[in-house]
Amino acid sequence: MGVLIIEAFYGGSHKQLADLLLEVFENSVLCSLPAKKWHWRARTSALNFMQTVPASDQYSILFASSVLNLAELIALRPDLGKLKKVLYFHENQLVYPVRKSQERDFQYGYNQILSCLVADVVVFNSLYNMESFLTNIRGFLRLMPDHRPDDLEGLIRPRCLVLHFPVRFPDVSKFLLPHCKRIHLQSTAAVKEETFLVQSVTTPQQNVITGNLMENSAQDQEGVPFLTQLERPQNPVATSDEIEVSNIPWNAKSGQQYGENFVTPSGNISETLEEQTPLHIVWPHRWEHDKDPETFFQVLLKLKDLSLRFNVSVLGETYTDVPDVFLKAREALGNSVLHWGYLPSKEDYFQALCMADVAVSTAKHEFFGVAMLEATHCGCYPLCPKALVYPEIFPAQYLYSTPEQLFKRLQNFCKRPDIVRKHQYKGDIFKYSWASLRSGYKALLEPESVVSL
Repeated sequence: MGVLIIEAFYGGSHKQLADLLLEVFENSVLCSLPAKKWHWRARTSALNFMQTVPASDQYSILFASSVLNLAELIALRPDLGKLKKVLYFHENQLVYPVRKSQERDFQYGYNQILSCLVADVVVFNSLYNMESFLTNIRGFLRLMPDHRPDDLEGLIRPRCLVLHFPVRFPDVSKFLLPHCKRIHLQSTAAVKEETFLVQSVTTPQQNVITGNLMENSAQDQEGVPFLTQLERPQNPVATSDEIEVSNIPWNAKSGQQYGENFVTPSGNISETLEEQTPLHIVWPHRWEHDKDPETFFQVLLKLKDLSLRFNVSVLGETYTDVPDVFLKAREALGNSVLHWGYLPSKEDYFQALCMADVAVSTAKHEFFGVAMLEATHCGCYPLCPKALVYPEIFPAQYLYSTPEQLFKRLQNFCKRPDIVRKHQYKGDIFKYSWASLRSGYKALLEPESVVSL
């Protein structure tokens, strides 16, 4: 029996997850709509899928993201109501940031509540996502003028659990110079397909499925030992004697524009990269207001006003309306910019992350944060707000409470970039990998599986 995967917004992390499930589950079928005009997908995609989802007795599971109004689809296609219905929340509309409260469209959050009420299992990509949704249902429904329903949180919570978004971390060792990124770096394929034992952690407040490494399973499928972040060698790529400096496949550390002719660093490589080359800061987020680019650029311009040396790469996907602050910041930052704009090639994107020393988030909205985890995997020192999902994922030393604290951290790193280049990450990103979480998803999507709630 197969899995029917319905994705109303087939792009970004939504696409990544759908593709992974399609790869793993035999006889699975994907029905999707392009990742455009999100608001219309949330409003009307059920009508489209009513007509385009083929009728079949081969489905046993229906897996959909919360962009879809699942309640509408089940009403329009009663045959799908017989399936085990799994609803996955990449984000939730009850706390999604808007610039003015009157701009919040009640319908989006209302759709998600209705979808939860018809789903058999409701899965959130983080505990923050789950709790911020469930605890805000009552307040959200106070927007109704009268005849408000009672205790919908109590109806929905028992079917909820947390299963982290599975990230496929690639092998990035070829992009890293040995004296530049002395941190958590695998020596072969970045995250191997390990065998994991998946446990359900159940408390009155949460249901979390996590991956735990089996005892005696420290080797991958090819027999190469997997190294944890604290066990990985300091210089897993090569030593300075083993590298042909003229063949180094990137040159951001020499201050050259991405894509120009490569320049061989002069003198000792370690000294050049750790002491002479300016700090390289990356911002790998969507170019939208909810990621708060205004705060990020204000901090950078404050550093520039103090004549502190740094380079910056501003990556991330752009949409129809790009905030004006990006054009103004590009002009103000001048020759500090190494790369500006979206990189459609994943290899180019990961190479750009490997060039950087520090990855910064200034988000006002984040329910998981794939970009910051990918940057950390590529050797960046993460700096994230002490809010949203970040305290759930990153140790306290990588969190800041105010823009002023962010400025002070970056000011220190600009003066001593070797601090971050020699730093060894103190957290564990492997538990968010597809290799770790795959068994949890397989257990969730078994037709006869019983989820511990």
